[in-house]
Amino acid sequence: MPDHTFAVPRALLLATLDTLLQPTQFRDYGPNGLQVEGRADVRKLVTGVTASLALIEAARDAGADAVLVHHGLFWRGQDGRVTGWMKQRLSCLLRHDINLLAYHLPLDAHAELGNNAQLAQRLGVQVYPDQRGRFGEQSLGFMGECPVTSAGALAAQVQGSLGRFVTLVGEAGRPVSRVALCTGGAQSYFEAAIAAGADVFITGEISEPQAHYARESGVAYIACGHHASERYGVAAVGSHVAAQLGLEHVFIDIDNPA
Repeated sequence: MPDHTFAVPRALLLATLDTLLQPTQFRDYGPNGLQVEGRADVRKLVTGVTASLALIEAARDAGADAVLVHHGLFWRGQDGRVTGWMKQRLSCLLRHDINLLAYHLPLDAHAELGNNAQLAQRLGVQVYPDQRGRFGEQSLGFMGECPVTSAGALAAQVQGSLGRFVTLVGEAGRPVSRVALCTGGAQSYFEAAIAAGADVFITGEISEPQAHYARESGVAYIACGHHASERYGVAAVGSHVAAQLGLEHVFIDIDNPA
C-alpha cells in the first residue's frame, strides 16, 4: 500500500490547530499550543488525553513526531521545578525530539470536534443551534435534547456508551428532556445548568456539594468519569488535522479510572 502521508513543518501544524481551536479566545489554566519543542518536521501525530509518561512512551514507540493532548504539562500555580514525574516526562520528549502540543478549554469548546460536541454526538444529544445551546462561564457548557426519557435510562445509556460505571444522583424515574453537559471536572457548572433550565447534567466528576444541589433542585446529576468523558475530542481534532495536512495519525488511550 503506498504511503500517502507527508512531512509538514511543525509551524504549519501549530498554525492549523490555532486556526481551528482559536486559543486566544479563552481564559485558560495553562498555555495552549506548543508546550515542548521537538523536531521541525512532523509526519506522524499521536493524540491522547493527558501528557502522562505512559502516553509519551507509547507515542515514542509508535514513532510519533508530535503528540497532541488535552491535558498538557504546565498549569497555572504549579511548582516549576523539573524533578520527579516532570523530569521523566520532559526527558522522554526531549531525548526523542518529540513535539508536545496541548489545548485545554479550546478543545472542550469547539462546536463540532470538541469534547462536549463529541460526547453529545456519542450520546445522541441534539445540541440547540442557537444561544440556548451554551451556558456557564465562557459558554463552555452545552445544552440540548435527547430521545431518552428518564434519568435512569440516560445514565444507563451513558454507562453503556462510555464503558464505565457512572454515578447518578436523582430519581431514576425523573423525566428528562433538556440535557446539559460539560466534560471533565466541570462540577462547578451544575448551578449554571440548573439556572439554564436543564433536567439533567452530565459531566466527568462530582464533588460533595453537587449531590445536595441535585436532591434539592430536582435536577439529576450524572458523573461519568473525567477521562472517559474527554477521550473523543482530541481524537476527532487529531483525525481532522491529519487528514487536512496529510499526516499519519493514531489515538492512544491510556486508561484512567478517574
